[in-house]
Parts: sequence; C-alpha cells; structure tokens
Amino acid sequence: MIIERSGGVEIHRFASFDSSVVSHAFFSRNGGVSPEPWSSLNQGGGLGDSKDNVIENRRRSFAAICRPVESIYDVWQVHSADIIVANSPRPLNVEHVKADAIVSTNPEITLFMRFADCVPIMVYEKSGMVAAIIHAGWQGTVKKIVGKTISLLVNELNISPENLVAGIGPSIGPCHYEIGHEVERAVKASFPEKWNSLLSYKDSSIFLDLWKSNQLQLEEMGVGIIEVAKECTACHNDTWFSHRYEKGNTGRFGAALHLR
Repeated sequence: MIIERSGGVEIHRFASFDSSVVSHAFFSRNGGVSPEPWSSLNQGGGLGDSKDNVIENRRRSFAAICRPVESIYDVWQVHSADIIVANSPRPLNVEHVKADAIVSTNPEITLFMRFADCVPIMVYEKSGMVAAIIHAGWQGTVKKIVGKTISLLVNELNISPENLVAGIGPSIGPCHYEIGHEVERAVKASFPEKWNSLLSYKDSSIFLDLWKSNQLQLEEMGVGIIEVAKECTACHNDTWFSHRYEKGNTGRFGAALHLR
C-alpha cells in the first residue's frame, strides 16, 4: 500500500486504484486527539472515548482528503449481509441505518466505515459508475456479503464484473485470527468446497484466513482486479487498532471512499 501524510494524518491507499476515477483512504490510528486506550485517531463512538474527540478525529480525517464532513454516508455496522444504496449523504443529526455494505453512484457522497480487525473491502467500476465499501468480519464473510454486494452491482446496476476493481484492506491476518469450533463449522458450511484452503490447524488451535475468504468471493464473481493489502492489524498495532490484540479495549480506524 502507498502511505501518505496530510495535516498530521497518516493515510494508506491501494496502489492499483485509479486516483482519477476514485479517491480512497485508510486512516491509521495516528494523528488524532483521543487519549489511551483509544489513541489517537479513534473514529468509533460508544467505546468510552468522548464524542467531542471522535468528532474532531473525523474532522481531521475528512480535511486530510479535502472532503466536507457533511458528505459522509456511514452506517451502524452489525455483522449482517445487508446492503444500503446511498443516493445522498446522511444528515449528521439522523440516526445510522444498520448495514454492512454501502453502494453509491453519487460523487457527492463519501462512503465511510470503521474497523479494528474486520475486513474492509472497497470496490469501484473503472469508468466511475459506482463505488462500494464493505465491512466483513467472520459473520459477514460466511454470509457472503462481498459476493452479494458484487451481485447487486452486476444484476441491479448492470455493471460488468470484469470492469470492477477491488481492494481488501488492513485487517486481522490468518497469523492471528484464531477461531473456535462454531466458526469452523460455519466456514465449512459456507465454503463446502474451499474451506480447507481457508482454515489452518496448529496443535489444538484453528485459524481462519479472512483475506482469502473474501478474495475468493470476488474471484468467483469475476471481479477484474483485486488487490490484497495483507496488512495484519494485530501484527501492526502501532498503526492500526486491533480488537483482538488489545482485548477489546481500543478504538476504530476509518476508511473512506468516493467517486471523482
């Protein structure tokens, strides 16, 4: 990934994304105002950090990518397979809709989500017809939210999948994502022919590769270009928030995407 800095905020970007078509950013945990344990660019509310801190961190992030905060469309992420098609920004005084994928054809909207181990997936059409951002933890992964989002783009918006570009952003890697037998069974049920390439076993522990699980869905849908950051949030906790590594006592980093 490409790393840049703007106004004290650290931004990570996919190398394969065409900046003339789409603008995107993963904001690291650095460059904000939040104290420990949310230090410092925490974008998540309801975690114990003050609302004023979160608002200031969001303002700094949007200023770093030269977008008005009022252009935001974000959702209440609930580990579902629900997709929202956003036609206009979310008024800041209006409650969030519950969903885990946002699609838009409007360049005036900045799609925004928050992460701390779950997988961020960004998708856009090469000519700038549509953009989408997706949140996939293990539940969204086995519910195939990525595949369902691509299916919506193809079947409802008449997008050719080979004209789509996708990126899988910083998230917990297979090196750290240990799971239990309940999740193991869910993965086997969701990927009956591929689960053995997604699960690994070491002694009595089971590990899930969320990157490959979501890349597989993109490939099966025929997406033309796929970039995988392969940046583990638990391995790089100085850069990213990690719910697993920090035992739940942490913040959320932001990810933004908009059409030009």
